[in-house]
Amino acid sequence: MKETKNISRSRAQESSAAIEKMYITMRHLFNRGFYKPMGISGDTLREALLALRPEIYGNIAEEKVELNGLLYVIERLPMGIEECRFINLTSDEGYSRSHFKAIVPPKRRRNCYRIDEEQMNVEITRGRSDIYDILTHLTFIFIESHKIRNRVLLDDAGEVSRDWMKLEQAVSQTKKLSLIEKEKAISHAANILGRTFEEVLNIYDSFGSDAAPDRFLHVIYWLGKLAIEEIIGNNKRTITFSPILRERLGHHIHGEIWATNIKEVLKENGLLERPIHVISANMHSVMNSIFATNVLKTQFKDKPDFFIYEELSKSGAHDVRNKVEEVALKQGMISVPDSSGTNIDVQIFDTAKIKWASSSFPNAKLDNKEPVLIVMDYAFGEQAYETIDELLKPFKKDILLNVESVSIMGKAGILEGGKGDIMIPNAHINEGTADNYFFENELSAEMFEGNDIAVFAGAMVTVLGTSLQNRDLLKFFHESTWGVIGLEMEGSYYQKAIQSASKIRKSVPHDIKVRYAYYASDNPLETGSTLASGGLGTTGVKPTYLITIKILEQIFNSK
Repeated sequence: MKETKNISRSRAQESSAAIEKMYITMRHLFNRGFYKPMGISGDTLREALLALRPEIYGNIAEEKVELNGLLYVIERLPMGIEECRFINLTSDEGYSRSHFKAIVPPKRRRNCYRIDEEQMNVEITRGRSDIYDILTHLTFIFIESHKIRNRVLLDDAGEVSRDWMKLEQAVSQTKKLSLIEKEKAISHAANILGRTFEEVLNIYDSFGSDAAPDRFLHVIYWLGKLAIEEIIGNNKRTITFSPILRERLGHHIHGEIWATNIKEVLKENGLLERPIHVISANMHSVMNSIFATNVLKTQFKDKPDFFIYEELSKSGAHDVRNKVEEVALKQGMISVPDSSGTNIDVQIFDTAKIKWASSSFPNAKLDNKEPVLIVMDYAFGEQAYETIDELLKPFKKDILLNVESVSIMGKAGILEGGKGDIMIPNAHINEGTADNYFFENELSAEMFEGNDIAVFAGAMVTVLGTSLQNRDLLKFFHESTWGVIGLEMEGSYYQKAIQSASKIRKSVPHDIKVRYAYYASDNPLETGSTLASGGLGTTGVKPTYLITIKILEQIFNSK
């Protein structure tokens, strides 16, 4: 009799299965309409997240509380969400017209409304990726909250530790804590979190703001308090999905409004018939690349271009940025702030109005039909498909757009190399599905050589969410025959929309050109280099502008 082979799964396979389980579970819970994250209905999500142990959430599977991961998540959730027992995910349902004040997280553009002491409404207008993002973050902070509860709750009757009582006293203070009070509170918090005094001290101020300098203590206290109440009083936290959100999701409601607004502006300005180039980038690099060096040359005499771009990128540089914008608006730039709920602002550049001799591209060779640039801010995950799919559709069903190229400049995680390096993909692999998209990239690695920046070329993986990645799965993608060089969240969605519009629906030219280039914001395979370890600072300025300039050189035929 043949011996049965013992088949065991690798960590990469287990991780892949955990991501798939989370994806399916989140869609199931959404269809159900509500669930209790720390109840039976949230079991699968919690188990899958703990099995996955994403790099961004650090020590999620250990007893001590994860501080860097907690900071990363808190910056992407609305202020005060840690106090709320009821979290309601809604569509854009008119709260902007009410007395409720919108709360926008510092690192994630979404409108949130504190309805009362117990309820926070979070507007979801950017598609399913927004839901996966927020549910993953909430699952993480609820897991962390029960770690706090485990360390402070001494018995089933509700007796708590002395450290917890001291923390409660510190949080109940209405004035800013003195240095002595703060350090005493940090000492008690460190015991509660299973962390050293130094670790807590180092991250303390990152949670705070001018209005709430001691927010760290506040977040820890409320997470623990609600977790204790879940155990003692069975007052489970609940996440609900509004009926309107469930009805609207997947129907491109916001993307259609967004794309129609852009086409109306093109029509009003007589630009619909002109060659169009779509660029997904931030709201300053294209404008600055065309106009900044000439506008600011007297102010920054004898300084290289990249020095000027760095100055423009600094947080307090409003005056110099306004100077550049003023010139751009006089030379054909039209600003289209978002009013659709997509949170994607747009700039339209009529190149017929640019004074090329005084621009950064004096050698631009344009024929009689000067192109129009549509620069759109970054999309978020699946939203990339919704927006580009709608943008490439005919206007009023019969006016086809002459879109000659779509260029994507974005941030991504890199799997070899470090922050600030550049990645040039030749294919996008959609994680968790059999979808993969090969394309002819108009940009090549050779174009970026000689700039003291490492450049990598190869396939990239489009992931469900940056907060769902772990080292084993990424190592598999990188070291296997897939040869993946990096990970991002939008590439395959952009390409799916471009291919269907150009090759199947014929709404844009068949030979539409595509350009993809990314700069590295983190390396999830390196400890201490994940997104949770902090931002890029000025490291991202040079690759951002280098990529933007290469894209514009091709559009303007200036090389």
